[in-house]
Amino acid sequence: MSDDRNLSPEERRQLAAEQALGLLQGEERSWAIALARDDQDFRGDVARWRGRFAPWLGEVAEAQPPERVWSVIEQRIGGPAEANVIQLKRRVGLWRGFAAAASTIAAALALILIMRPQPAESPAPVAQPAPLVATLASDQTPDRVVATWDPARRSLIVAAAAGMPAKPGKDHELWVIPAGGKPMPVGVMHPKGPMRMTLPMPLAAQLKSGAMLAISVEPAGGSPTGLPTGPVIASGALEQT
Repeated sequence: MSDDRNLSPEERRQLAAEQALGLLQGEERSWAIALARDDQDFRGDVARWRGRFAPWLGEVAEAQPPERVWSVIEQRIGGPAEANVIQLKRRVGLWRGFAAAASTIAAALALILIMRPQPAESPAPVAQPAPLVATLASDQTPDRVVATWDPARRSLIVAAAAGMPAKPGKDHELWVIPAGGKPMPVGVMHPKGPMRMTLPMPLAAQLKSGAMLAISVEPAGGSPTGLPTGPVIASGALEQT
């Protein structure tokens, strides 16, 4: 990254992806946070990357490769042009995140292939419903919340850039609002980190393309009435990625 911060479109995409994966450190992390606060397009890029990574991040256990591995890689990509070295190091960081997720997925697929009995005839493939993503935003705060819905597994992952801390005695509650219907409670938000839920039927049937997700401020433990009682601080519609 150049000192004057004039990033190319490709560099902006890389920076947004690294911020979504939590790979940035020090000055670069501080600058990316400030850029997300002031630049709506960059903030949207980070939110979209979080939506794409959320299914992986919810399943991948944290792992730390030996430091000597990355030391060797960084030595090999070194060169006389400082700007090129910085850009290449950023890509190394980005691929660290991809490598952790890809390794877990590959191991899981290998186990499935070993244990699965071979059918006499391969059945016709069944089309799976596409995942949906909603970016919940508000005019009251620059924070964004990304919700990823996997209909095939009835899995909902909700991730906030800075967590969802509430005031003492209050909680944030997530709702789904079907088209033409009343809000239905989904669950109380975690104050820190992503939240993953497996939704029961018929609640899962309401999470369709175009359905609204919303977050309201409620008493500790959630709404006592089954409907929102406090102000709605963020909302967004589910859409196909």
